[in-house]
Amino acid sequence: MEIVRRKIETVMPGLKVELVPRTSRGDQLKDIPLHTVEGTDFFTREIIETLERGEADLAVHSLKDMSSAHFFGDHHFAVVDREDTHDIALLRSGWEEKVSRGEPITIGTCSPRREEMALDFLQKALPQQSLPVQIKSKPIRGNVETRLRKLHLGEYDGTILAAAGLNRLWPEIEEAMKQYGFIRIVLPLLDCVPAPCQGAIVVEALPNADNASGLLEAINDEQIWEDAVREKMTGLRYGQGCLQRFGVTTIYYNGEKTTYAAGRDESGMTFSHFSKLPDPDWKGKTIFSSTDHMRSFYDYSFFPAPDLIKEPVVYVANYKSLSDPRHGEDWVNLLSHKRVWAAGSKTWFELAGKGIQVEGCADALGLESLIPLWEKPVLQIKKEEVLVLTHAKAAGHWMEKGWKTAITHQLIPRYVPEIAQAIREADVVFWTSKGQYEIYQRELKPDVIHACPFGETAQQLKQAGLAPVVFPTIKSFIQWRRSSSPSVNAG
Repeated sequence: MEIVRRKIETVMPGLKVELVPRTSRGDQLKDIPLHTVEGTDFFTREIIETLERGEADLAVHSLKDMSSAHFFGDHHFAVVDREDTHDIALLRSGWEEKVSRGEPITIGTCSPRREEMALDFLQKALPQQSLPVQIKSKPIRGNVETRLRKLHLGEYDGTILAAAGLNRLWPEIEEAMKQYGFIRIVLPLLDCVPAPCQGAIVVEALPNADNASGLLEAINDEQIWEDAVREKMTGLRYGQGCLQRFGVTTIYYNGEKTTYAAGRDESGMTFSHFSKLPDPDWKGKTIFSSTDHMRSFYDYSFFPAPDLIKEPVVYVANYKSLSDPRHGEDWVNLLSHKRVWAAGSKTWFELAGKGIQVEGCADALGLESLIPLWEKPVLQIKKEEVLVLTHAKAAGHWMEKGWKTAITHQLIPRYVPEIAQAIREADVVFWTSKGQYEIYQRELKPDVIHACPFGETAQQLKQAGLAPVVFPTIKSFIQWRRSSSPSVNAG
C-alpha cells in the first residue's frame, strides 16, 4: 500500500492518504491449501467489500490474486507498479545429505502451478549426485516471514516464493535471509512460468466514484496495464481459479514483447505458446534453420583452467565450456564455491550434471537481460563482480562491452557440403550464432532473408550490417515454424 500512497502523493501533492488495513480470507485460512476450498478471490474479497461498504475510496490488491471475472467487471482499475516476475526457490543447507541417503527433499508449496513446473525443473536443475534428486511437495501457508521461519526450523527443505514479495519486503527480511543462509535459485521464466500478472499491484474504485476514477487514470501505468490485460485474457483460454497448472508472462525483446503461456490447461493437456511473434510472409519460401544441425558447425579445442577465479559470480555462456575430459574437472572445481549463472536451461542442466549449483539463467535472452534482475535486493549482483566463461572469438566482444572474461575453449569451424548446399537453396536462414553465418556467408543467395533469436546473435548480426527478423528465443521460432503454412519448407 505504501507504493500506492507514494504514487498518489506524486501525482496529487498535498492530498492526504489514509491507509485502512484489512485481513483477507486467504490470510485467515493459514493451514488449508486454497485450491481445496470452493470459491475465488480469497485474497481480495474482504478488501473489495470494504470498498463497497464505503469504508474506503480505493482498494489495493496483488493483481495475481484477483480473478479475471472481477478484473474485467464493472469496477474501475489502475495497475500502478510491477516487480520482477520470477519465482525463487529457497533451500536450506543439508538438502544434499538427504539426497545422498536416497531420501526425497520436501518443498513447501500450495500452488498447483509450481508443483506442475517448478518441482519437475528442480529435479533436473539441482546438482546431480550419485543418486537422483527426489522431490515431494508439502502444503505451506502463511506470509513470507512465516514461510522463512518454517524453512529455517526444518519443517521443509525448501520453498518457492515470488521474487516480487522478497524484493518488496527486503528491509524486513534481509537480516533473516542473511542469518538463515538459504540457497537462492531463480527459476527460469520459460521453464517455470509465473502466474498471470505476478508482481503487479492493482488499485480499484467503484464505478460511480468519479473523483477516485480520475485518480486511477492519473496513477495507471499504461505499459503494465497493457501487459496485465493481455496476461489475464490469455489465462482465460486455459483455465482459472486456484487449480490452474499453467503460467502466463510477458517477455520483452528487441523493442517488442510477446506473451508466453505454458503448463497444463484445465482439461489436462500440456501446452506451450508464444503470442504476437513476428509474422513474416514466407509462404512458399525455403527455410534453412541451423537448429536442425546444431552439432555440425564446429569442433572444439579446450583450454586449461586458471589457478584462481577472483570474481564471486560466474556466467557460463555455453554448456560446452566445461566439457573437456582433460580440463573440465578443473573448471568445475573452480566454480564449486561461486554464484553460477547459465545462458539457458540447457547449459544449466549440463552444469547440474557436473554437480554445480546454479543460481539462475538468462532464459536464452542474452546476458544483459539479467542486469535488471541482478540489481534487485534479493540478488544484489554488480557487473564488476561477474566473470563470463566463453570461447576465444567471443571474448573480445564481451570485453568491449565491459565484461570480464575467461576463455574455456576455441571454436574450430567445420564446413559441411550438405549444409552448404541447403543454404544455397534457402530463401530464409535462421542463425543461432554469428559464427554460423561467417562460415557459410559465401553460399547465400543475394536476396536471402536472415532470422535469429534475440540476444547476442541478433546484436552481432546487426553489427555485421544485416537486418534479421528477430524472434524472442529459439523455442519461439520453432513454434512459429511448426504452425506456419505447410508450403513453407524446412531445410
